[in-house]
Amino acid sequence: MTQPFLPFSKPTIDEATIAAVADVLRSGWITSGPKVQAFETMLSEYFGGRPVRTFNSGTCTMEIALRVAGIGPGDEVITTPISWVATANVIIEVGATPVFADIDPVTHNIDLDQVEAAITPRTKAIIPVYLSGLPIDMDRLYALAAKHNLRIVEDAAQAIGSSWKGKRIGTFGDLVSFSFQANKNVTTSEGGCLVLNNADETRLAEKYRLQGVTRNGFDGIDVDVLGGKFNMTDIAATIGLGQFARIEAITAKRRALAKHYFAAFGTGFEARSGAQLPVADFEHSNWHMFQIVLPQRITRADFMEKMMAKNIGIGYHYPAIHLFTLYRERGFKEGMFPIAERVGRRIVTLPMFTAMTENDVERAVDAVKSVLQ
Repeated sequence: MTQPFLPFSKPTIDEATIAAVADVLRSGWITSGPKVQAFETMLSEYFGGRPVRTFNSGTCTMEIALRVAGIGPGDEVITTPISWVATANVIIEVGATPVFADIDPVTHNIDLDQVEAAITPRTKAIIPVYLSGLPIDMDRLYALAAKHNLRIVEDAAQAIGSSWKGKRIGTFGDLVSFSFQANKNVTTSEGGCLVLNNADETRLAEKYRLQGVTRNGFDGIDVDVLGGKFNMTDIAATIGLGQFARIEAITAKRRALAKHYFAAFGTGFEARSGAQLPVADFEHSNWHMFQIVLPQRITRADFMEKMMAKNIGIGYHYPAIHLFTLYRERGFKEGMFPIAERVGRRIVTLPMFTAMTENDVERAVDAVKSVLQ
């Protein structure tokens, strides 16, 4: 009998949250309002009392972070080639120049040795990405930033619930951006938040969020910066409030699923198959994704087609950014970042979501083993 389709990701929204969203719809206040304020208060508490502002995506959070940090034309920003293209696009959006550094072959996060080698007098910031929720060496990252007087905009889109040496990502550091897009560990359907450092940065982020407007009294409005329309709605914030009530349980479940993946693959899988499993980190990572790198004997398209034939959904995160046409036209080309290029051609994402069972994990692993044989 054909088994049902197993997607690689699926949000879990409980009935209480659905009911709360219905209440918001009935209230007549569906744009930014009291639910957004409540969500921002909850997020600030979660991030150790730091100021937090919400937005309608985890892309604009990074763009606004760069603007808050004063990054613009003439500046260089170093980032990884293995991320969603938004990570690099926002650098161009603010008029700065993206500079890539190759990745670590084990973690697939940016290689800090390569970062340091890429720093020039024009470098003003680094955007590290925590792929699948696994942080890089945060101590070394911030030591590097201090040494070269650089701002850090953490692309922690996938890292809600992750930590570094017992400290929650977002409770320390510089500007930290999170995404609440539909496939993230906690979602608001679409949305994101930015963790800031002080009241001045927070006020500036608020201006950029809503067309640069500053309000003073009932009829006093001024605009002194070029802002956009990036505010979160009360509908989205209500979903976020419901999700965050369960964040510790969500993180624990995903770590348990990841452990079951390793158990199901078993000792010797990498040697037998030629594939690469992720780093088995259960201290820092929130296990946003479970990814493997395929062996050279099979193309990703062939692998995905055969997995789909078994009703197993597969994603790939991510092709190397610098090989997209937009970036080739800016002078990037094949061979510049060989590890990122190899991983970008062969990385695949296996199913991982809160409602999965151990049987689902075993089914996905059995399918991988069958296809790779």
